This record gives sequence, structure tokens and C-alpha cells, in this order.
Amino acid sequence: MSRFDDLFRAAKTARENAHAPYSRFKVGAAVLTDDGRVYSGCNVENASFPEGWCAETTALGAMVAGGAKKIAEVVVTADAALCTPCGGCRQRLAEFGDGETLVHICDLSGVKQTFRLADLLPAGFILKEEDRKS
Repeated sequence: MSRFDDLFRAAKTARENAHAPYSRFKVGAAVLTDDGRVYSGCNVENASFPEGWCAETTALGAMVAGGAKKIAEVVVTADAALCTPCGGCRQRLAEFGDGETLVHICDLSGVKQTFRLADLLPAGFILKEEDRKS
């Protein structure tokens, strides 16, 4: 099985656990770290709408909690054909990836389009590599 298949399966599985009682729109995401680990997340809605979490945010939170700091590839899965990350999540992904990080946008049957992170966030806030140490 390919690394994309692993990521896609992890994102689809996470999507099923989404807490989306308001929108009924479930999203799953999975990130592959530079050392080969996979972390996934789902959207978690809240009655106070700005307080919800996107799937990409929960996947990144799991990744950081697991001790990883660098992403190599991302999968986002939803019912829609092109559910790209929101602006905030694009910036969050840029915090841990780089312009060449691949972001695969999938529906439930597979990949629909792949973007480079630089194409999704062409003028984001970028932290220099030497400043990333925490």
C-alpha cells in the first residue's frame, strides 16, 4: 500500500468521527511527517461557531502532541469535490510544511486535485527554518 493510500485511509476514517451537528459537513485530514508517521483529525464544530476546529487543525494538534514538527504531505477528505483548507489552516500547514508540501484534496472516492502549499498560500507568514526550534 502506498503512503498516499495510508493518508487517504486515515483521513477518511477520521472524517467518520467528525462532530458536525450544525453543518452536517464532515471533513477528515491526515498529515504525513518527514519521519513517516501519520496523524489524522476531523472537524469539531461548536455552537459558538468561531470556536470550532477544522480537520487540518486537529491533525496538526495530534502531530505536535506526538512530538513531530515537520509535515511532508497532507490529505483533506470531504463530500465536496474540492474542499481546500481554509485560510487559517493554510497558514497552520505552512507553519509545519514548506512551499513544496503536497496537499491532496479528495472526495470519498479519491484524490480530485493536488496543490503545492505555495499555490494555496502564496504570501503567507513564513518562519525561517533556523527560528523553528522550540
